[in-house]
Amino acid sequence: MYLQHFGMRSMPFALTPNTEFFFGLPPHVEALQVLQVALQTGEGFIKVTGEVGTGKTLICRKLLNELSAQFVCAWLPNPYLTPAELRVAVAEELGISLPQSCDQQHLTGLIQQRLLQLSAEDKQIVLLLDEAQALPDDSLEALRLFTNLETEQRKLVQVVLFGQPELDQRLAQKQFRQLRQRITFSYQLRPLQGAEVGAYLRHRLAVSGYQGAPLFSVSMIKKLTKASRGIPRLINILAHKALLLSYGEGLAKVTNKQLRAAIADTEDASPLNSHRWLWTGALLLVSLAVVGYIKGVSW
Repeated sequence: MYLQHFGMRSMPFALTPNTEFFFGLPPHVEALQVLQVALQTGEGFIKVTGEVGTGKTLICRKLLNELSAQFVCAWLPNPYLTPAELRVAVAEELGISLPQSCDQQHLTGLIQQRLLQLSAEDKQIVLLLDEAQALPDDSLEALRLFTNLETEQRKLVQVVLFGQPELDQRLAQKQFRQLRQRITFSYQLRPLQGAEVGAYLRHRLAVSGYQGAPLFSVSMIKKLTKASRGIPRLINILAHKALLLSYGEGLAKVTNKQLRAAIADTEDASPLNSHRWLWTGALLLVSLAVVGYIKGVSW
């Protein structure tokens, strides 16, 4: 694609959460600090919410990488599970060998035994759930009951919920008041601001190996911030398309034309003006850029 054209080793704006590209921007650093402090207390639920694409999964993976050997973590990236499936998933994450026939009472007993064993080894057990807004109601209640397991000194398990704002709306319901009262720490991720967007772009380009002149001017960054609303995932999509279009036209940096075309070609981007229809050729330009790369055409 455009890697050789711009002198890069890897894709700078891939959508897969990659901790190699983690950048210490205020909202992400603050979220990690809240999580680390909360986990040291050893109590209750911890909740991190944010709009789609604000970096919750990346923070979750960063936390997993940074926790000391004191912690035993069970990570459930897909929480759309029934209570029974949730217990099985937790058991598997804790390394419990399950017999072929195991009813829910027996399974709960095995989990408690394993938690007590780890606690006796001075381990702290943390259950992390990504996309927690997708948890069925019964499974949310099952999670609350997990936190009832305790010794005289401390809880046997802590639960960290990562979710979209819909999670807050669900927990505000009367039926979840017991769970809501057990949330000891929470943090809401905010979108990136203008200066942060510029630093974010430069950081990811540097990690990818780019060493040339700035690819995005100050005015381009302002437009990109407005179109993306400061959401990292949208920033990545728009920057990637703008670079692809620039490569397709043989340019050394992004210009207003490529950025506007990238914005017009992105479903959730905020248009810069009301004449969005003028830029509907963006997808065609992307296709031409790819064809040019595949055929080795000199642009």
